[in-house]
Amino acid sequence: MTMFDQPLHQLKTYLPEVAEPDDFDEFWERVLDRARTSPAVIDVTSEDSGLTLVDTWDITFAGFDGHPIKAWLTRPAGSLEEALPAVVEYVGYGRGRGLPHERITFAAAGYAHLVMDVRGQGSRYGSGGSTPDPVGCDPAAPGFATRGILAPGDYYYTRLITDAVRAVDAVRALPGVDAGRVVALGNSQGGGLAVAVAGLVPDLAAVLSSAPLLCDVERALNLTDEHPYGEVVQYLAVHRDAVDAVLTTLSYVDGVLFARRATAPAHFGVGLRDTVCPPSTAFAAFNHYGLAHGDDRQARRHIEVYPFNHHEGGEAVHTRRQLTWLAQTLAEAGRGAPAVSAQAR
Repeated sequence: MTMFDQPLHQLKTYLPEVAEPDDFDEFWERVLDRARTSPAVIDVTSEDSGLTLVDTWDITFAGFDGHPIKAWLTRPAGSLEEALPAVVEYVGYGRGRGLPHERITFAAAGYAHLVMDVRGQGSRYGSGGSTPDPVGCDPAAPGFATRGILAPGDYYYTRLITDAVRAVDAVRALPGVDAGRVVALGNSQGGGLAVAVAGLVPDLAAVLSSAPLLCDVERALNLTDEHPYGEVVQYLAVHRDAVDAVLTTLSYVDGVLFARRATAPAHFGVGLRDTVCPPSTAFAAFNHYGLAHGDDRQARRHIEVYPFNHHEGGEAVHTRRQLTWLAQTLAEAGRGAPAVSAQAR
């Protein structure tokens, strides 16, 4: 795929006006208050991952409406007595939490690492998931992006974003975690969830988001037919009278609006040939990041650009850059990155 979106010099200044519902903040306050009526952590069970240098636990926490959500917690072996910074990771569309030995990079770098499962997903690629979505919906296009899409309170991504916030609540309630040093991390769908969490949790230590989904959504729908945006296109091709309702629902989960409210230092990544999450939509979130607080209080932010890459972005090169940036960011904040993380640089 050749470059199809705006040139880089225009992307750097792209600040779209994304429609914001009048009750956006009140809506999310109600949703999260309802979810927080349940204690965050439901169950913690030690898991034998077959690895000796990390310890792993099978976590169940209470997500949207108290629904049980699964996660893996992995940390350096024997470190439970130490309050480590925690990285909460959200995975891509169609993937589940997989197996506990698959994602150990951040634990090897000295962090407590929580990988959240994705309700109902986990059967498109990877090693599977463990969390059902107990909520049904009206007729929808195949996939998850149109489930409950006619009303924000019924929408699948309202539930998933709530789960993502509650994952932060849960990791902060676990022993051996420094609640003041919690980081949100994700790619694609996970990157969109990380941006949403940045806007809904005001005291994160940092945010790392690459190729974020659900940003500048209306533009994405006009640029690409790739799934999962293509599911919405397919749905509207049949439900022709539902456009206004669908766009209204999507405005409640648009990452640009969450990004505007964010305060934590942020690290983004984008491939300029990405047709799944078009680069302009990632730049929309990046350029709006923290703007609700004014230019003088805008959070520190950085973006890595990969001109010749598609949705895969920088892959392992990008991960190395994330590790370096995160260690420096925590150190500059006076909060201290893990010693192992400093060695990894």
